[in-house]
Amino acid sequence: MVVLIVVVAVVVLIAIALVVMYNALVRARHAWQNAYAQIDVQLSRRHDLIPNLVEVVKAYMRHEQQTLAAVTAARTAAVQAKAAAAGAPGDPAAMAGLSGAENALTGTLGRLFVVSENYPELKADQNMRQLSEELTSAENRVAFARQAYNDSVMVYKNKQDTFPSNLVGSIFSFGPAAYLELDEPRKREAPRISLDRNE
Repeated sequence: MVVLIVVVAVVVLIAIALVVMYNALVRARHAWQNAYAQIDVQLSRRHDLIPNLVEVVKAYMRHEQQTLAAVTAARTAAVQAKAAAAGAPGDPAAMAGLSGAENALTGTLGRLFVVSENYPELKADQNMRQLSEELTSAENRVAFARQAYNDSVMVYKNKQDTFPSNLVGSIFSFGPAAYLELDEPRKREAPRISLDRNE
């Protein structure tokens, strides 16, 4: 009788441990999925600002159609990659596609701002300054959301890789989650004012 009680107690303890590990993995998966949803929102904000930026720039940069076309094409690719990643958040291939598209968009936006330095009227335009500030703010929000997402993925991966929760994860087919690696946008410098009157 004592042996039966000990066996039942061990089985109950193992069952409780399995439930606790399973629930911890589910919570970790929900955390990174929620964190990805925040990235999705912030990327949408960023993508929505770009057509307005292109419209403002078009009025001043008539000779820079290639740059504007590159920004528009990069935005389109980023929107498509975001949609693909939203359909399979955490999927390594989807996250790599999103990273590549967003990094390409960041690069083309950087080139746009470099070219815009040659147009003083554009730099002085109120709409351009406002859109530039909003874009910088959106990029900062993306960076914060990406950090929260990557932290959540790390917690999830740690649970997947540590014993014995890795056994529970493989038994119940907890899939992979990939980090989102994004390049930092080029820092837009504040205009320099010279107080030297001899210049």
